Amino acid sequence: MRTTAAALTALSCVGVAALAGCSSDGAEGGVSRNAPAATRGASPSPSPTPDWNPRPGSVAAVGDSITRGFDACSVLADCPEVSWATGSDDAVRSLAVRLLGPSKAADRSWNHAVSGSRMVQLPEQMALAAKERPELVTVMTGANDACRDSVRLMTPVADFRASFEASMRQLRAGAPKAQVYVSSVPDLKRLWSTGRVNELGKKIWQLGICQSMLADADDLGPAAVARRDAVRERVVAYNGVLRDVCAKDRYCRYDGGAVFDFRFTGTQLSKWDWFHPSRDGQARLAEIAYRNITAAGG
Repeated sequence: MRTTAAALTALSCVGVAALAGCSSDGAEGGVSRNAPAATRGASPSPSPTPDWNPRPGSVAAVGDSITRGFDACSVLADCPEVSWATGSDDAVRSLAVRLLGPSKAADRSWNHAVSGSRMVQLPEQMALAAKERPELVTVMTGANDACRDSVRLMTPVADFRASFEASMRQLRAGAPKAQVYVSSVPDLKRLWSTGRVNELGKKIWQLGICQSMLADADDLGPAAVARRDAVRERVVAYNGVLRDVCAKDRYCRYDGGAVFDFRFTGTQLSKWDWFHPSRDGQARLAEIAYRNITAAGG
């Protein structure tokens, strides 16, 4: 463990979105009764989109380490073949495979996500995605903006909004009619409450992973509680931004808070870091996305 401490610390904010979701076969993403209204929306269904094609013919993915399959196959390594969005792994059945079939997915899907990235890096990824002229772009990012070494370092909501708006402009400049599926940021406080019962997981977290939420996992004092609540409130605010910006684009669909609301368990996390999703977790994210993308538009 000492030999990997430095590397894990450097990757402490890599793709927290991984925690959103998971289990392998089929989906039921339960809606938490305590989820804030700004995140939940009126219902768990995706946001209405008047010109939505539920069967797009190509997929480009942008985001962070969750979409790169980080720590799902081996320690401290990307594993894009198990990506929920574009992977080829039979156990995951990625979104691209579910929409296109295995053979077409290999030629008609592209993964431009970057492990460790935050919202400020999304415009560059969107520009790359636009060059593929995809019919659908999946977006899963934002958790790294809240999952920092301290609450003070979290991305301001105004900056988060500006970067997401710039990302959409970048995509529209090259792919004006590409559909966009936007995943909500996961509930990081649920990650803490789920993982803190595992002694191994807590030891790994002590190496420097997501300290804004996971530091001193057993501390239930007022300061620690306030710190965790501040992180959760920031995630709720980020999801409000994702929902509102997406609603202004006729070809964009927000997941309605499905990833935030999903009640993942410890068995759906990487056995190496208790932080990123396993294959099982990737499969559940693929199911959530597929269900929302193929749903009839409101």
